[in-house]
Amino acid sequence: MADLYRFWNARINVISRKDIENLEVNHILHSMSVAKFFNFKPGTKVLDAGTGGGFPGIPLAVLFPAVEFTLVDSIAKKIRVVETIKRELGLDNVHPLNARFENITGRYDFITGRAISSLPGLWRSLHGKILGLSANDRPNGMIYLKGGEFLDELISLKANYIVHNLSDFFTESYFETKKLVHIYR
Repeated sequence: MADLYRFWNARINVISRKDIENLEVNHILHSMSVAKFFNFKPGTKVLDAGTGGGFPGIPLAVLFPAVEFTLVDSIAKKIRVVETIKRELGLDNVHPLNARFENITGRYDFITGRAISSLPGLWRSLHGKILGLSANDRPNGMIYLKGGEFLDELISLKANYIVHNLSDFFTESYFETKKLVHIYR
């Protein structure tokens, strides 16, 4: 996976050129950190909103081959990279889509994101696309990977949430301020 991303990133900038040397930790492992908290059951539907080059969707699709992942981004060249990586890795459970996530009409068990927007704005845009009945061990909702301080954003959500410090599970310095936020009704 990392070699494919390096190859495509040299042609189309899907990861900051300054950060490509940290691909395995800052992007792949960060994306896979979701699996520390969620063990998606087969048939679960996940929307990766603002996927960029496929994070966290592609690494999660590798970990959960029986889960359906829709990866959406408004930038066509990034979705072309996602389509190519999907094909190269043989990920039949990945469905790339070039669109604005606000315009998606489907409904999903979970919506993932990685530092694409403020939490209140993202929640307002997408909470209606979350299925009500949960088939997983945790309530359906949004799974958001974020760094820094954002308590003010959480307080204004008008939703339930749980914050997990990723530094409790990973020793790399990158994770010192990184968190996984699970937002649900």
